[in-house]
Amino acid sequence: GGKNAIIVTATADLDEAVSGVIASAFDHSGQKCSAASRVIVQDDVYDEFVAKLVDAAASLPVAPARNPAARLIPLINEEARERVLGYVRRGGEWGKVLLDGSKIETGDPDLLGPTIVADVDPASELAQKEIFGPVLAVIRGGTELSGMIDIANGTRYALTGGIFTRSPSERELAMNEFRVGNLYINQKITGARIGVQPFGGFQSSGVGSKTGGPDYLLQFMTTNGEEGKEWLGRIGEGYRQEVRWGKL
Repeated sequence: GGKNAIIVTATADLDEAVSGVIASAFDHSGQKCSAASRVIVQDDVYDEFVAKLVDAAASLPVAPARNPAARLIPLINEEARERVLGYVRRGGEWGKVLLDGSKIETGDPDLLGPTIVADVDPASELAQKEIFGPVLAVIRGGTELSGMIDIANGTRYALTGGIFTRSPSERELAMNEFRVGNLYINQKITGARIGVQPFGGFQSSGVGSKTGGPDYLLQFMTTNGEEGKEWLGRIGEGYRQEVRWGKL
């Protein structure tokens, strides 16, 4: 699973960031292990970004999956819906509820609209527990990117993450310090392409190897004698040298 975060810095294109966060948090009604459930926004652009985010989320089509225009679809079953509703109903305990998905008229009891809760404490249950539904916690990130990355890294999960920035130095810092299996720059954090992009996480999100990556093969193998150990060693060394998919 994941408690995936997107960081939005003051240098970001805010319209692009809103689009990426909306897709990451609410497509498939947030029912993806890679979905965004936290967005950490730098103080200088916090109010402007949140206003844009809420306006965009409020306009999302909520409809049965058979409707090709739907962005939010029914949750997988009644148990999942009741579990997610529990978090929606308690949203005010953790922050300011700017959009309540349970109050959006859908005409279908199986459907929930997007929920956005702002000013959420990074240590709160809403910011720590995997919800697996269309509920997004918005967190004030302060003034420094290093502090925002610390917040992003502050859960037991490490699956996907993203950053929206137009600063090369901010991008490099995120690449070095943001501890996730798959990091996305200026794009949504869901939708890794099967057979093209290795995908996986660590900590409570996995064992570190990635499906589609060269090290994934090792989980299905045992060594037999010195020759086998040498061969596995060569694979490991190649991976450490950032050998890309298809070269081993």
